[in-house]
Amino acid sequence: MTIQIEKETETNFPFSEDKYIRTVVEAAADYVGCPYEAEVDVLITDNNGIKELNLNHRGLDKPTDVLSFPMVEYAVPADFALIEEEQPECFHPETGELLLGDIVLSYDKIKEQAAEYGHSELRELCFLVAHSMLHLFGYDHMGEEERIQMETMQEEILEKLGISR
Repeated sequence: MTIQIEKETETNFPFSEDKYIRTVVEAAADYVGCPYEAEVDVLITDNNGIKELNLNHRGLDKPTDVLSFPMVEYAVPADFALIEEEQPECFHPETGELLLGDIVLSYDKIKEQAAEYGHSELRELCFLVAHSMLHLFGYDHMGEEERIQMETMQEEILEKLGISR
């Protein structure tokens, strides 16, 4: 699995964010049973950077904690049955990896929300990466049932890694 991590802002987490991002990305892929080697790009920015992306892509002029930009369109979340046939452009031409998409994280929001929710910055970072990975696999939380399903899946991914509140 290829996981590219770029930072537009200085980070000073008391842990290796690269290590945990990689761990959660891989755990989420395993959790949904992704049958392919995959590629994910992760960007860590600040509130200003994510605010600009949020405005440009969603029309919301405010910072958010995480943005997900999936490359694959799923008829059913995490259903990989027809991807090769119907979406061959979602595979890297040289490596053959499935191009899942991009994750953008706000370093500022991770710190703010960890304090607000009373848990560690590590837990907040990992939660947001798990959340975003589920979006890259086609899950959403627009309806109540979808929201509950995603929350359950996020918690199960983090529990398997021993990351709790």
